[in-house]
Amino acid sequence: MPALLLASSSPYRRELLERLQLAFTWQSPSIDESRRESEAAIDLVKRLAEEKAHALAASHPDHLIIGSDQVAVLGDGQILGKPHNLPRAQQQLRAASGSSVTFLTGLALLNSNTGKCQVECVPFTVHFRQLSDEQILRYLQREQPFDCAGSFKSEGLGISLFRSTEGEDATSLIGLPLIRLVDMLLNEGVEIP
Repeated sequence: MPALLLASSSPYRRELLERLQLAFTWQSPSIDESRRESEAAIDLVKRLAEEKAHALAASHPDHLIIGSDQVAVLGDGQILGKPHNLPRAQQQLRAASGSSVTFLTGLALLNSNTGKCQVECVPFTVHFRQLSDEQILRYLQREQPFDCAGSFKSEGLGISLFRSTEGEDATSLIGLPLIRLVDMLLNEGVEIP
């Protein structure tokens, strides 16, 4: 089996990938993650996932390279990125309050030896409770999810913000859809478990 490389600096993605009990290394790719003019959210995450994998291909021959990218999309089509600070996080959660947000996770698996690249987008929808400004502030002060698209951590206290969720793979909400990744790895001949 070729060596496995996660093209990400995200501790959340590393923790998820560890669930598969496969040896892997990780490295942050250096790419421009800007959205192109008029680029649809689904196209953005697929492109960025693939670019992250390709960015490390030359320096990692004979590897299976995993790239992933995620955005949150409000019902009106507005894309929510990482808030990076309290005021933006408050604004994002106010916008999500009482409505639905779809998380689109782009996933790419590149075989740097053959050049074959599998690319998909895995959606997952979160239906938020009606949230007061006080609830939002308490949550943000406790968990400080400023490095998370949509301003919450579903694997932590963020779950208390939800009324319900829907989707095929709950791990996609955290940023690495393991069910789809296993399919891709099996396509490359990786034995799991």
